[in-house]
Amino acid sequence: MRVAIGADHAGYAMKEELKDVLREEGIEFLDVGTMNGDESVDYPDFAEAVARKVASGEFDRGVIVCGTGIGVAIAANKVRGIRAANCNDTVCARLSREHNDANVLTVGSRIIGPAVAREILKIWLRADFEGGRHSRRINKISEIEERSGANE
Repeated sequence: MRVAIGADHAGYAMKEELKDVLREEGIEFLDVGTMNGDESVDYPDFAEAVARKVASGEFDRGVIVCGTGIGVAIAANKVRGIRAANCNDTVCARLSREHNDANVLTVGSRIIGPAVAREILKIWLRADFEGGRHSRRINKISEIEERSGANE
């Protein structure tokens, strides 16, 4: 598995914590930035960078951190083929993979602490899409993308 990871200034410190989890799990990753938490940056830039890496197939999954996880999820979901889930608990993390085949995880550094974020990431990385009835629903999401003409 290969993971693209990114964050804005608010998520920088937590991104660094989550990179440690990726290392511990033996997962190859690419950090698309930001590279420090001292300068204010715009979260859509980093959300798009991660989302495009995943959507292109270059990376299997993505992880993005901002203050709440909401803004980066909204931005990432504008990229065709991305199913970004903002998960600030372990149940949502597991179910986002099992039921929604989420390929991008977002978390909020101002919402949860690093220990919880680490557990969320571990669970999310280990969970697999169940397929079955859930595949039909994921296909319907893709059909909505196609009909909307968005995310070109």
